[in-house]
Amino acid sequence: MIKNKYYVIDAHCHIYPEKIAARAVQGTDNFYKAYNDHSYGTGTINNLLEVGDGAGIDHYIVQSVATTPHQVGRINEFIAESVANGNGRFTGLGTLHPDSPDILSDFNHLLSLGLKGVKLHPDIQQFKIDDYRCLRIYELCEQEGLPILMHTGDHRYDFSNPNRLFPVMDIYTGLTVVGAHFGGWSIWEEAADKLAQLPNLYVDCSSSLYYVSSESAKKIIHTYGVDKVLFGTDYPMWDPKLELERFFNIGLTEEENKKIFSENAKKIFMK
Repeated sequence: MIKNKYYVIDAHCHIYPEKIAARAVQGTDNFYKAYNDHSYGTGTINNLLEVGDGAGIDHYIVQSVATTPHQVGRINEFIAESVANGNGRFTGLGTLHPDSPDILSDFNHLLSLGLKGVKLHPDIQQFKIDDYRCLRIYELCEQEGLPILMHTGDHRYDFSNPNRLFPVMDIYTGLTVVGAHFGGWSIWEEAADKLAQLPNLYVDCSSSLYYVSSESAKKIIHTYGVDKVLFGTDYPMWDPKLELERFFNIGLTEEENKKIFSENAKKIFMK
């Protein structure tokens, strides 16, 4: 609980098994090395709780990303086990991979584990959002009402920029997508201007507040609308205490803060 009045859900957290956490975090650091020297956290469950609870965060939406199809089942089982052992502190998202030989089986396994959404990272998984290989994933998620938390945006590549998201949202009108990083990492303002019109698109503020000014962040949030923005730290990349400070520096109203800190995430992931 923050300031004795805000229940805070961190809607964007990556966790890994102890034995591979250091390697996984290093891989992400290498991907973003031009923008962030190294991650703040270690990527383990214990460290997430230590630094997150120390900042006053109450609940965590946890996930990981399969870089190859054969990782999907193991990752989803790890996330589900973490949720089961988390004393109600975690909500878990599964992962899928468009190159899987049996996406339906992977999806049904994810559902059977009780996971509440799907995490995709087009830039790391190396697929374009509108690639035909992904259409089965969108179809299944729309059919089952399962939201997708998707990395969006990167000026270095053309996997997840707004031009790739538009055709998907036009076709799958019942699909709910949370576009990470204000809908367009490294192209924040451009993404907001282009994507705010999409009715089933939400965004989170993860890995953004370090880069954009408080004034720009407020404008982006109001462009999307406060009912469509979630708070997220992108743990282990950033210090949750500093992320919360940056968020409060935006200067939103108490009611707007409540929606972004918890109400919107509950509506999407915790039905």
